[in-house]
Amino acid sequence: MMRIEAQFVASAASLDQCPQWDRIEVAIAGRSNVGKSSLINALTRVKGLARTSKTPGRTRALNFFALGSDLALVDLPGYGYAKMSHTEAARIAPMMSQYLERRSNLAAVLILIDARRGPEQEELSLAGTIRSRGLELIVAATKSDKLKNSERAAAAKRFTAIGVQPIWCSATEGAGIEELLRRLLRLPRGLTESGTAQPHRAATAPR
Repeated sequence: MMRIEAQFVASAASLDQCPQWDRIEVAIAGRSNVGKSSLINALTRVKGLARTSKTPGRTRALNFFALGSDLALVDLPGYGYAKMSHTEAARIAPMMSQYLERRSNLAAVLILIDARRGPEQEELSLAGTIRSRGLELIVAATKSDKLKNSERAAAAKRFTAIGVQPIWCSATEGAGIEELLRRLLRLPRGLTESGTAQPHRAATAPR
């Protein structure tokens, strides 16, 4: 199994608090109960690197994890489930929008979607934002181990709405994790002279 060095670097509550580096970044987005922390731990093979909680929605900042020599994963606050105050929600929403729309290091966004639910309006809207900026869109269908074999065809059909073939993943069983990691490692590296991430290449169907 592939393994590369990974470590937590920083939490940022605003765009100007984000690390100043030359790494390209992959933002990880999804509902509060979709298993983002578990997937990060599975991808990096570092137990407890991203803190998991029995209470969904604990992430309230942009959490940066260095991966290898030139890549970073950015855990975004979850949406659609967690209970939070109006004041906190009003702070988090613009923080995420500014990061997704203005962060020059951002090269791709990985949307995690529960394999049993498929994409809903929040995921479809986020996918539109990602495409409008010309970023790479990657979709992971999490908790795929909870699907029965008889349910997989219907589940796959639900994902056609987002326009990207998902990578079927299970953080508990390890299914799809190495395929997803290889996909991230294939992203174009480096920043342009203007300081923005290299434009993405046309995505190919994962093998």
